[in-house]
Amino acid sequence: MADGTNGVVKLAPEQGERVRGIAAGLGVGDERDEITRPELLQARRTGDMALVHSWELVTAVDGPGTRMTMFLSGCPLRCQYCHNPDTMRMMNGTLERLDEAVERVKRYKRVFAATGGGLTVSGGEPLFQIAFTRRLLAEVHAAGIHTAIDTSGFLGARLSDDDLDNIDLVLLDVKSGDPVTYKNVTTRELQPTLDFGDRLNKMGKPVWVRFVLVPGLTDAAENVENVASIVARWKSNVERVEVLPFHNMGVDKWKDLGFTYNLEGTQPPAPEDVEAAREVFRAKGLTVY
Repeated sequence: MADGTNGVVKLAPEQGERVRGIAAGLGVGDERDEITRPELLQARRTGDMALVHSWELVTAVDGPGTRMTMFLSGCPLRCQYCHNPDTMRMMNGTLERLDEAVERVKRYKRVFAATGGGLTVSGGEPLFQIAFTRRLLAEVHAAGIHTAIDTSGFLGARLSDDDLDNIDLVLLDVKSGDPVTYKNVTTRELQPTLDFGDRLNKMGKPVWVRFVLVPGLTDAAENVENVASIVARWKSNVERVEVLPFHNMGVDKWKDLGFTYNLEGTQPPAPEDVEAAREVFRAKGLTVY
């Protein structure tokens, strides 16, 4: 994945010059078209355009099979362990049109069909640019391609039931099990994620839960137990839980952006600690990876 801090990146299959910090973060300046600021604002409101951080084509990382993952710019959370801080603000990315994004995904339809893969919209937060995301998912889903979103759930209320019908799988990041720790990790509130998870459970929507184990931040026994208890109430539709060990590979990005990285001295958790956390989830009858 592109690190978002250099001048030009190559996307899949290819894209234009990357922009950063131009026109108050609106992404104007790639000169692919002579589009005015009002036209751009309207295009973003309608979902005709979005600011895209990067694309990846990988296997079994962001959902089943071979996935084309689109990382959108913009996120309301400020997670301390974020390894893509350049996606937080609407300042970095490539301005892309909806029709071009849809066609790019469709080119890989045979690959997706052969591997059980599809499109995953991630970020940043995919629901931050909601108009584009809902239209992209609707068109790709209508083309018979498996769809997924990777979300914190904080903006889940933006999705209508019709929107959720166009999403085959939700990768739900549950960052903490208690409100105080959640706010410390993200600067935001836990409740919207719980509400979204409850809604997905009521609908029977397939979910993969992700929880990042960060020493000194999210690894307290009570917090792990709280997360597991929350996820256990969604057991009927949670297909798997991924307990992911913290890594600090994003530290250089934080520094390049001039952000303070509070976890610079934090080391990844020991393998036995990760396994112990996984056992807490398994004890509640959940399938854990």
